[in-house]
Amino acid sequence: MARKIGIIVLLLSVGVWSLRADDTRKPAFQLEDNTFFDPTRKEEKKEVYSFKVEYRLEAGYVQHQQRADKISYPDMYLHGGRIGVTLTFVLPVHFSLQTGVLYTLVYGRTEQHWRSMDAPSVQTEFIDHRVLSHNLTIPVRMYYTIPLWRELSLFFYTGPQLHIGLAQTDYMRLNLSEGVKKWLEGEGIPTTPYDRLTDDVHRANIQWGVGGGLEWSRYRLQSGYDFGLNNLVRKQKTGQQRMSEWGWFVSVSYLF
Repeated sequence: MARKIGIIVLLLSVGVWSLRADDTRKPAFQLEDNTFFDPTRKEEKKEVYSFKVEYRLEAGYVQHQQRADKISYPDMYLHGGRIGVTLTFVLPVHFSLQTGVLYTLVYGRTEQHWRSMDAPSVQTEFIDHRVLSHNLTIPVRMYYTIPLWRELSLFFYTGPQLHIGLAQTDYMRLNLSEGVKKWLEGEGIPTTPYDRLTDDVHRANIQWGVGGGLEWSRYRLQSGYDFGLNNLVRKQKTGQQRMSEWGWFVSVSYLF
């Protein structure tokens, strides 16, 4: 009898020990991260690049500066506006490439003084230059955008652009004596209204621009400065004659 009781006690001890060992063992399906089933946990959003093309209508104010050196043209500021359509190719990592076509109309006025041949004063005679310029602008710019808050972003850009001159008419008015007028005509300097792009100035004006601005939702406000790179003088009487056109602008564009 005592032997049977001992065997039963031994079996019961082994069973209890096995159950306690199973309780301390980690279930096979339990995860190391206990937050897997946490309903308050927020998943991190990863940006996925998707190529697309954006179309914008752009309009704004422009100011051009013609810088002349050792030629008969005076330095001049031209003011006006431009309007056109741009295409933006969205690239990875907040980069984008923009091009398009914009029409520009600017007007400038300045006086060019000449030494009088009939009076002691050296600045009593002048030509009143009134220039009206039409051209097309084709930009090629690389943009980098920095998201700030909600739909507000800051961006910067750089790149070349091409101005194609359509017409640049000088509606000049003369305040010259007959002697000065004949001398200017003998030097090949125009004394009647004419289109500068016909013989004197190149139509292609190559510039390099830098700028930036802000973008909110579908609207973009930007400004920039363009540096003239090429010499616009078509017929040089000396190798040192030079004229370039620089400028700046401010514009607003709308994303379709």
